[in-house]
Parts: sequence; structure tokens; C-alpha cells
Amino acid sequence: MGIHPTAIIGDGATLHPSVSVGPYSIIDAGAVLGADCVVESCVRIFGATRMGRGNRVCHGVTLGSEPQDLGYSPDKARPLTIGDYNQFKEGVNISHGLKSEVGTRIGSHNYFMTYSHVGHDCSVGDYNVFANTATLAGHVEMEHHVFISGHVAVHQFCRIGAYTMLGGVSGIPKDVPPYVLANGQRARIIGLNLVGLRRNGFDSAQRGRIKAVYRLLFRSGLRLEQALAQAEQDFPGAETEVIVAFIRGSERGVIAFA
Repeated sequence: MGIHPTAIIGDGATLHPSVSVGPYSIIDAGAVLGADCVVESCVRIFGATRMGRGNRVCHGVTLGSEPQDLGYSPDKARPLTIGDYNQFKEGVNISHGLKSEVGTRIGSHNYFMTYSHVGHDCSVGDYNVFANTATLAGHVEMEHHVFISGHVAVHQFCRIGAYTMLGGVSGIPKDVPPYVLANGQRARIIGLNLVGLRRNGFDSAQRGRIKAVYRLLFRSGLRLEQALAQAEQDFPGAETEVIVAFIRGSERGVIAFA
């Protein structure tokens, strides 16, 4: 393992002794890589990147690259902070931050398939999967246990709730609330993410509560705030609290049922 002789490690880059770096990779000054990270061939890790332990960075990945924003200048650079045990497959690109002090944030145990992209100032939680070419525009907030299918594009400033699945070739123009399946060129909710919920230990009572809350919110004909209050009263529980808090916190509005 170790550092391949063709790799370029900038003065001032900080690599744990257990890090391995493959041929023709470049790690800029200022970058920090934690224990047991594996950097394969032809990778570029820019200096704004801070990475935890156990991450695997495959061929041709770029981490901490300049934001794709016409207003960018180097003095505005903010960090890219990455947690532990993520996998970045071939050609993944993640931009560093630009407009928020915390910059771009990636949690732990995420899996990024080939050519997926995360834009500047995004916040990505844990245990998410990005299929091939899945794309987040800037300032997207993604919670945990989300599956984004191939060729999905998420509009800037959208929020993606936990345990959701976004169908392939979908465009996400508004917030996606927790636990649902979303699909379409202008994506709409097409049901609950039942497979994902079962895989993550949600029992029949929890799944039934989620279904009842969404039926009330979107099918009852009540005004939204009235429906949210009634959901809290009629279906108390942790899942209801998550859904209600997410929708009340939405600034762009949430996608509707098909």
C-alpha cells in the first residue's frame, strides 16, 4: 500500500500513516485524510477537503473541487467535510462550499456510484445511496437512508427526507417528505417506500401510522396546517412527529401525491 511514487502530495497535506494513495493521484496542500483511507488512481483531492477514516476514493474522483457557480472566487472558498466509511466510485465529483460557513458536508457510510455529483453547500447525512449520475444542485439538504436512482436531478435548496426513494430520471423541484417514493420529470409522490422501511426495521404499526398520516395530509381536503394539527392528535408517534416537523420546516413546499 503506501504512497505510489507517481502520486503528488502537496506540502501541508495531512495524511494518516495508514492512508494509501494510488498512481497519478494529487492531494493538495491543506487536505486532511484520516486513518485507513484508500485513494486509488488519478484522484484529485483539493485542499479544502477534510476526510474522516475508512473512506474509499476510486479512480478519477474529484473531491473539494471549485463550485460550479459564476459568483465563485477563491477568497470565498469554504470546506468540504466528509465523515467515515464512505465509498466514492469512479468519476464522482463533490464541490467544496461557497456561501455557508460550514461549507459542503457529507456524513458517513454513504455510497456514491459512478459520476454522481454533489454541489456546493449541500448537507448529506448517513447511509445514503447515489446511483449513477445522480445530481444534487447547491444547498440541498438530504437526511439519512435515502436512495437516489440513476439520472435524478435535485433542484437547489430542496430538502430530501429520511427513508425516501427517488425514481430514475426524475426531476425534484420541491422538498420530498420522509418515507415516500417519488418519481417523474416533475416528481410526485407515488406511494410509501415500503421496501426501504421494512429493510430498516419499521414494523407494520409504524408503516400503518405513516400511511394514515399521509392520507390525512393529502387526501382529506383539509388545509395543510389543519391537517398537520389533526395528524398530531389522531396518530401520535415518532413517525408523525418527523413528518410534521419536516413539512412545517419546508420553505419551497413539498411535492404532492400523484
